[in-house]
Amino acid sequence: MRIAIAGGHGQVARHLSRALTARGDVPLALVRQLGHVDDVIADGAEPVVMDLERANARDVAEAVAGADAVVFAAGAGPGSGIARKDSVDRAAAGLLADGAEQAGVRRYVLVSSMGAGAPPPPGTDDVFAAYLVAKRAAELDLRSRDLDWTILRPGSLTDALPTGTVTLAQRVTRGSVPRADVAAVLAALLHDPRTAGRVLELVGGSVPVSDAVDALTA
Repeated sequence: MRIAIAGGHGQVARHLSRALTARGDVPLALVRQLGHVDDVIADGAEPVVMDLERANARDVAEAVAGADAVVFAAGAGPGSGIARKDSVDRAAAGLLADGAEQAGVRRYVLVSSMGAGAPPPPGTDDVFAAYLVAKRAAELDLRSRDLDWTILRPGSLTDALPTGTVTLAQRVTRGSVPRADVAAVLAALLHDPRTAGRVLELVGGSVPVSDAVDALTA
């Protein structure tokens, strides 16, 4: 499979590129900066320099043409303000969907966040609330489209070593999960078209990744 990954220099995306390469897939990493090219090549990905905050749908369609799937793993990142939560976590996710539709790429996997299924609770930090609002809007937009979408909501991300075991379901108890395990789940979801149309939550757990994904459609 040829899989285009938006946010290709992020840690989840880089783990995903390595996981896909190990499976014999061809990851295509969309990165914002020329300085990220060498890193994603080292991960086994083909780089495309594209800023999704400045690109248009035609640009994206040309970049993902010929892909079997797209993954939105981009994010405004720590230290970014409310405006960029919207321009990246919502608008760029929608732009990737626009481009996928134009290019005829039906499979779309969105990396969202636990907590995005409802409005932020009162008292939530303003920037984090904006992040959750943006993720929720991206989810709702994607669910309205005629695409084979899957939405993954990981818990708190860590840089711990991968365990290869997770808890994956429509609803799970809040917790954390290593970024590498998130990538392993994404790779498995991409290879299982039966998971289209699912909104899934993910934290660390005791079930091997392949078994956790298989159990979704058992």
